Amino acid sequence: MLLVLLSSSEQQQLLIVLLDRNTGSMGSNVLRMSSGVQIKPKTAIQKSKASSPLPCSPEPSTKPQPKPSDKLNPKTIDPFGTPSRTPSAFAAIYAKGGIPCRLVHGSVKHRLKWECLPETVPFDPLLVTLAEGLRETKHPYTFVSKEGFKELLMVEGAAEKTIPLLPRLVPVLKAALAHSDDEVFERGLDALVQLSAVVGPSLNDHLKHLLTNLSRRLMDKKFKEKITVALQKLEQYGGKATVAIIKSKIPTYYSE
Repeated sequence: MLLVLLSSSEQQQLLIVLLDRNTGSMGSNVLRMSSGVQIKPKTAIQKSKASSPLPCSPEPSTKPQPKPSDKLNPKTIDPFGTPSRTPSAFAAIYAKGGIPCRLVHGSVKHRLKWECLPETVPFDPLLVTLAEGLRETKHPYTFVSKEGFKELLMVEGAAEKTIPLLPRLVPVLKAALAHSDDEVFERGLDALVQLSAVVGPSLNDHLKHLLTNLSRRLMDKKFKEKITVALQKLEQYGGKATVAIIKSKIPTYYSE
């Protein structure tokens, strides 16, 4: 009787209230009203929303494996990846054929093959370039620079060609002697002795710039003997004036 006196919208609200008071089984059913409107309980709507996937959430996918051809395609290069190391000046010159000699691999030892006679090669700038290569740490640059510097100083008339280049050679050798790599330091030390043997006392005016790094390495036991021998060679090739120069930087040096 009460339902007859109520309007259709009020009847719907009353039925919803009555269903909420009943068991959950009734509340889970869909209410079909005379108007044809379907009403779902709140809990059912929330469950439906929770189960439906978000349209903006990306689906998990397996990362594709890189192809060998990707390295040749600039579009596939990672802009945030570590850039490749720029080749050194010596490596770039060597790659362009600016060093007129090449490494020949032998069964016992390696050697250099000159494209022309070393006597005919201009020392400027080749000798300076080879000296710069002493700081290289990769093969074949290490061997080419060391052996090329040595062989070029052995040609006839090397002293006359080398002495004018000393102001440019000394800073390069100083950088090699100051290098943190032990092998680079040893190549620089060998090159210094070879240079002294060729130019003789002409090196004395520049020697003080090179002795500071020798003094530091002299504290290392593994280089003490080799540096001492090198200093004795510098004294031998440079004459008596060399002793005073060495002692000014290395007071502990003893002349034999």
